Amino acid sequence: MTTLFREKNIYYTTQGEGNPIVLLHGFLESSSIWDPFISEFEKRRQIVCIDLPGHGKSEVLAEEHSMELMAEVVEQVLKELQLEKIDLLGHSMGGYVALAFVEKHPEMVNRLILLNSTSVADTDEKKENRDRSAELVQKNKKAYISMAISNLLTAENNLRFQDQVEALKTEAMQFPTEGITAALKGMKNRTDRTGVLKHFPGKKFMLTGEQDPLLEYQEIEDIAEGTRSKLYAFPGGHLSYLENKNQFLKIVHFID
Repeated sequence: MTTLFREKNIYYTTQGEGNPIVLLHGFLESSSIWDPFISEFEKRRQIVCIDLPGHGKSEVLAEEHSMELMAEVVEQVLKELQLEKIDLLGHSMGGYVALAFVEKHPEMVNRLILLNSTSVADTDEKKENRDRSAELVQKNKKAYISMAISNLLTAENNLRFQDQVEALKTEAMQFPTEGITAALKGMKNRTDRTGVLKHFPGKKFMLTGEQDPLLEYQEIEDIAEGTRSKLYAFPGGHLSYLENKNQFLKIVHFID
């Protein structure tokens, strides 16, 4: 299905009935990452999957896709579905969007689940890396996507999940360059929302990879403790839904 936001198409799916959960993918991903879980989730609840702007089948909205702008997209989909209370799960960049949504509409969220994500803003070093990434996307999109997705996993898991990693790369190559750079700018300029996470009154969870190449495990552990978020740690890297599929499924069922 699609909805119009600022005269652009935003793609989403909805399946199942019951307590709704909204799933937000990460950077260089689409809602297709949730496909292996839909049949299990929909037995117990309504599942809403959204392609964030410039990713999947959703169109590019602006030069910069701020986390606030993408949170407005989520709000638009919920209005269309007439959903007033949800659980919200975001992977990586999807977690940043989820926090931006919670900041604006805490009353709409029962449970917040951050998967391989963080509440802190980019460091100066990471901001510089975002700028370099944006330049590389313009020069050699294929090389950038291949490198960026491979860097999400440990070397061992890159081999173990080679087919799935290649599928992610193939799909990401279909995303418009403008959509990729717009997301990079938005992530670079996002604000620290640790306070938002700390003061969110609903139940909150952080799911993280112990060998995540992008997020320091100790920092995630400290954030979880400081914000009173329940922490679940998995072996492996930045794609815990892929690297630890069964454990991820059990935990989300438990959270439900």
